Amino acid sequence: MKRLTLKFTGPYRVAVVEEAAPSPAPGEVLVKTLVSAISPGTELLIYRGEWPAGMAIDATISALSGEFSYPVSYGYSAVGRVTEIGSEVSPEWLDRLVFAFNPHQSSFVAKPESLVSVPDALLPEEAAFLPNMETAVSFLMDGHPLIGEKVVVFGQGVVGLLTTALLSGMPLGGLLTVDKHSLRREKSLSVGAHAALDAAGPDKVQALKAHLASDGQEASADLVFELSGNPSALQDAIAVTGFGGRIIVGSWYGSKRADLDLGGRFHRSRITILSSQVSNLAASLTDRWTKTRRLRLAMQMLQLLRPTGLITHRIPISRASEAYELVHQHPDRTIQVMLTY
Repeated sequence: MKRLTLKFTGPYRVAVVEEAAPSPAPGEVLVKTLVSAISPGTELLIYRGEWPAGMAIDATISALSGEFSYPVSYGYSAVGRVTEIGSEVSPEWLDRLVFAFNPHQSSFVAKPESLVSVPDALLPEEAAFLPNMETAVSFLMDGHPLIGEKVVVFGQGVVGLLTTALLSGMPLGGLLTVDKHSLRREKSLSVGAHAALDAAGPDKVQALKAHLASDGQEASADLVFELSGNPSALQDAIAVTGFGGRIIVGSWYGSKRADLDLGGRFHRSRITILSSQVSNLAASLTDRWTKTRRLRLAMQMLQLLRPTGLITHRIPISRASEAYELVHQHPDRTIQVMLTY
C-alpha cells in the first residue's frame, strides 16, 4: 500500500510525495487520516523560510523531533480512524476516531498513548482545532483575566478568534479586537468581541483608546494579547496597556525582529510582557495542572464552541501546494484551511 506525505522542500515549495505505507509494530496502530488543519502561523514560517536557524522543530512532539532543515514534513493537527492494530494493542482501539500531533500524511503509525480519543459528540473537523484551542486555553491561563477587566486581542487568525471566543464567556469590562482583514473582524464580532478595529487604520491606537475610555474610565487596557504574528503590533500593545497591565505575547515571530521603544511609558507604567507558549505549562501551575488536564479542557471547549464556522476552505491533500499559496497570498480570504483525504 502507498500513502501521501506532504513535504516542505524549500521556501515557498511544497510537494506531496507517494511512499510506502507503514505497518504497525506490535505496540502501534495504523491511522487513516480524514482531515488535517494547516497552521497559518507556524507552518507559514516554514513555508516562507522564516524558521530560526538551528532551532529544533518541536522537542515536545515525538513525530516532530530533530532540528529544522529542508526537506521537512510538518503539521500537528491530524484526525483519523484506527484501521489496524498491532498484536500487543487492545482491540478497543480498532475503528476509534483519534487526534494526533502528526504531520500531514494520509496514514501513519503511532503508539496508542500518543493519540487522543475524539468524543462521539465531536466531528473530525472540530477535533482538528484541538492544538489551536489548547493554545487559546493556555493564553487565558497565563493572562489571568479578571472580572471587569478591559481586554484587547491583537490578531484574529484562528488562535486569536478562539481566544476571543473563550474570553467572551467571561464577565469582562470590555473585549476589543484588532485585525487588518475585514473577514476576520466580522468573525471576531460573531464570536463575542464588543468591537473589532482595523489594524491597518492610521489611528488605530487612538481608536482603541477611545473605545477603552467610552465608559468614562481610563483609556487603557488591563490585559492585552498580542497574537498577530506581526512584531510591530507589540509596540501598539504597549501603547494601549495601562499602569500595571499585562501583555501576553502568544505570537511566534520566527526570524522576524521586534523593534521596541521601551524608554517611554513602558518603563514608568510597570507593564509586564509575558511570553506564552503552549508546549509547556507556567511554573506556577505545575503543582495542579498537567498537559493532559489542559488538553482535556481544550477538548471540552471545542464541544462548547463548535468552531467549524472558522473553516474557510477544504482542499484535498493532492492540491496542498495550492492550499499554502492561498494561505500565504490571501490572508484576507482565509481563516482555517483544512486538508482533506
